[in-house]
Amino acid sequence: MTFELRKRLAEEKGFNLIPRAMAISSSSWELPLVAVCQVTSTPDKQQNFKTCAELVREAARLGACLAFLPEAFDFIARDPEETLRLSEPLSGNLLGEYTQLARECGLWLSLGGFHERGQDWKQTQKIYNCHVILNNKGSVVATYRKTHLCDVEIPGQGPMRESNSTIPGPSLESPVSTPAGKIGLAICYDMRFPELSLALVQAGAEILTYPSAFGSVTGPAHWEVLLRARAIETQCYVVAAAQCGRHHEKRASYGHSMVVDPWGTVVARCSEGPGLCLARIDLSYLRQLRQNLPVFQHRRPDLYSSLGHPLS
Repeated sequence: MTFELRKRLAEEKGFNLIPRAMAISSSSWELPLVAVCQVTSTPDKQQNFKTCAELVREAARLGACLAFLPEAFDFIARDPEETLRLSEPLSGNLLGEYTQLARECGLWLSLGGFHERGQDWKQTQKIYNCHVILNNKGSVVATYRKTHLCDVEIPGQGPMRESNSTIPGPSLESPVSTPAGKIGLAICYDMRFPELSLALVQAGAEILTYPSAFGSVTGPAHWEVLLRARAIETQCYVVAAAQCGRHHEKRASYGHSMVVDPWGTVVARCSEGPGLCLARIDLSYLRQLRQNLPVFQHRRPDLYSSLGHPLS
């Protein structure tokens, strides 16, 4: 099926496909294809699953090897109490449904931010914001628990106190090998901390993923700028699946899911509303760029190894 035909069929269903911005040969169709899903989660977990499952199945039909879902793909609650009540362990029913979905569709899934009741749930009565990677057999191959919690007050957007219900993760996760490349795991607010992305690329990451639920004020100001900056400074692909629209009377998200290549070019972008976009991952292009512009060989950790400490 030609790209033009795929594009027309996808657009008829409300999806948005954008080819790579740079010129590539006909062999590009042999490159791994990834799908980035954009949804509007609500407190209704089963309806959210139905929406995500439809997008994942569409991604599989279009030939993707890996589909990315945003932060809070499972639900977005109205308050911390509802968040805790709706949360589940990784061994719960909801993740079991996604395990079956990955197996059914035969593709990998990046589940960008699962409200996880960890092993310390009984003691803490708090959860983790957990990024889960499933392989095409439905097995959990990696988990990352969000290390930077979003406790901010943005005028016009309302206060966010993620720590009211969530515990910060204790560590980073080593990049995981997938059919699209080695993926470094992060979540939303993590993108504001370049130290994390640099640590992941130094550990071997070729793709950084930032599943998110960005707000309506910070989104237009910072979303694309931060994603492109992370791609340029790490010379990685950046994949950012996003929540969009109004979740309930208390919260809305910016959307604009996208894929950025290692040069900083946005090569795929979702339209308004729920849907998906597709991009091909060209690791030979990534390696050539790193060879032509060898910034990691030029770094001076002797001068700025203390970066990351609080301001004095």
